[in-house]
Amino acid sequence: MSKRVLITGAAGFLGSHLCDRFIKEGFDVVGMDNLITGDLKNIEHLFKLPNFEFYHHDVTTFVNVSGDLDYIMHFASPASPIDYLKIPIQTLKVGALGTHNLLGLAKEKNARILIASTSEVYGDPLVHPQTEEYYGNVNTIGPRGVYDEAKRFQEAITMAYHRFHGVETRILRIFNTYGPRMRLNDGRVIPAFLGQALRGEDLTVFGDGSQTRSFCYVDDQVEGAFRLLMSDYSNPVNIGNPNEISIKDFAEEIIKLTGTDQKVVYMDLPKDDPMQRQPDITKAREILGWEPKVSRKEGMAKTYDYFKNLSQEELFKKEHKDFSSHIRK
Repeated sequence: MSKRVLITGAAGFLGSHLCDRFIKEGFDVVGMDNLITGDLKNIEHLFKLPNFEFYHHDVTTFVNVSGDLDYIMHFASPASPIDYLKIPIQTLKVGALGTHNLLGLAKEKNARILIASTSEVYGDPLVHPQTEEYYGNVNTIGPRGVYDEAKRFQEAITMAYHRFHGVETRILRIFNTYGPRMRLNDGRVIPAFLGQALRGEDLTVFGDGSQTRSFCYVDDQVEGAFRLLMSDYSNPVNIGNPNEISIKDFAEEIIKLTGTDQKVVYMDLPKDDPMQRQPDITKAREILGWEPKVSRKEGMAKTYDYFKNLSQEELFKKEHKDFSSHIRK
């Protein structure tokens, strides 16, 4: 009999790729998403499959899934600055109430649950590269605090359910991940740069561009998540690509990749924007036998192919979703 997995945030960038992976592995997949930032086009190819079902549901309210569940992958959350700055309350709620609801469901179903945390728990780090033992440097009341603290609380309540209720839990700390199905105008570095290049605009770099990021291709991230879920390890694990690059140098790579002749323009650095971001993946290597396989050159070529095939309407439209009904004033 096939194992059954619930994937929240299923219509999002990472969630949709996880759905694909679990379908490929022969699982029965239950996708769940409230579609605030997700898009059904990311999973519409799965609707015809007998082993896929979809619930349009907000996990911050009571979550009920009939039948047995073996695994839960909790990936429901806004994940880009443009989203969590627009919907800060919803971001906090999905990290707190949503995680609480899904841990309760895992306890009821005797299911193993993996929660998607993030490198943002490290804030603007004073330790480099970042190990799982580093507690972070986070501004709790800054604009990014709604996302950072949602994820830090998420980790805390997950470990509480593990220790107090004996729930099988896994914590995935995701570093910058990219690939097809990212939203073009979601405010993250790669879709922002590619969108600007494809529209013939100058590339916007914040600060002096010396801040660094480490970009992991989505297939590698999904592989790491899958291995962690199937492991016996309950403490947090970094999954990311340790190949670090400055934002200024990355902008030059984008110009070379796209064959455009735009220049790089500089703007003020947003408050609390991390200056360094590089994962220490020693635990992933030792515990999961995982390390990234896809080079930035290969991954960016695939990602660029995806974006350059978008329609002109998609390329030039701005994010316009109305979040007002989801914000409690």
